[in-house]
Amino acid sequence: MALLEVKDLKTYFQTDDGIVKAVDGVSFSVEKGKTLGIVGESGSGKSVTCLTIMGLNAKKNTITSGEALFNGEDLLKARSRRLREIRGNDIAMIFQDPMTSLNPVHSIGAQLVEAIQLHRDVSKKVARARATELLQAVGIPRADRRLGDYPHQFSGGMRQRVMIAMALVNDPDLLIADEPTTALDVTTQAQIVNLMKRLQSEFGSAIIMITHDLGVVAETADDVLVMYAAKVAEAAPVSDLFARPHHPYTWGLLGSLPRLDVDVDRLVQIPGQPPSLLNPPSGCRFHPRCPYVMDKCRQVVPELVGISDAPEHLQACHLDEATKDREAAKLIATTMGKAS
Repeated sequence: MALLEVKDLKTYFQTDDGIVKAVDGVSFSVEKGKTLGIVGESGSGKSVTCLTIMGLNAKKNTITSGEALFNGEDLLKARSRRLREIRGNDIAMIFQDPMTSLNPVHSIGAQLVEAIQLHRDVSKKVARARATELLQAVGIPRADRRLGDYPHQFSGGMRQRVMIAMALVNDPDLLIADEPTTALDVTTQAQIVNLMKRLQSEFGSAIIMITHDLGVVAETADDVLVMYAAKVAEAAPVSDLFARPHHPYTWGLLGSLPRLDVDVDRLVQIPGQPPSLLNPPSGCRFHPRCPYVMDKCRQVVPELVGISDAPEHLQACHLDEATKDREAAKLIATTMGKAS
């Protein structure tokens, strides 16, 4: 049984301008010890999907439907008190910007100790020892001395390590990482990615990795969910997605990925801009930007269905499979071909 199973999740926001369909019928599952990468452009619904699962959207103007079954329990129907018990204990989240997530007027040690004591009945001494142990686990040198330091005394990469340590204080079953490598230099990004892989093998947590970086996905994920305009465009095991992408939007994302190991004459550019979720296009939401658009695409919403010879590889596109296979092979040959 999947650790987390999301079924037909919808999250709509009521605004003065109308209803924003931020997440519109998303389904996926995550197994214990596995990593799911969720990719897509800004505004595609990646973060809102996970905030909905965590119960962190403002209830006043949010309309939510569907199911989010965590160990069989529907989080969307759980009471606020129950969600507070689950958050930080069974499910933890690493946010994009650690500087805004950490309290600037409290030391790192005080914040870690508070997070531990919130869910565990232990003394401050025991909690402090646990905090030191976690800072050491995430690679912060002289961890016992740094407990008294404040967030501004840490570099961006070190603050992100502190956020990972805070997320792991209670050995969560599921770790949600929202753009954990954003605003970090390439070397630090690689260190954070390797750290998360090592900690996953050590703690056995499942991970949802929200990112726009396909390189991070290729390095960390077991499965990939490609989102566009609040819907799932494609979902597949990571090796299948990179070897045989079956949606024009995925082709655009992969074609725009710069590489150092191959000769690429020109990167692919996806024309246009993502649509407004106040008034999304009819039919396939990608059709205004798709070079393969047909009349059917403008009128009929494509179903998310499996490829005939790979049913676990799902895609939502009206193109026939022969065309998809041909275009995918062309993409691989021209932009991801043999190393020079």
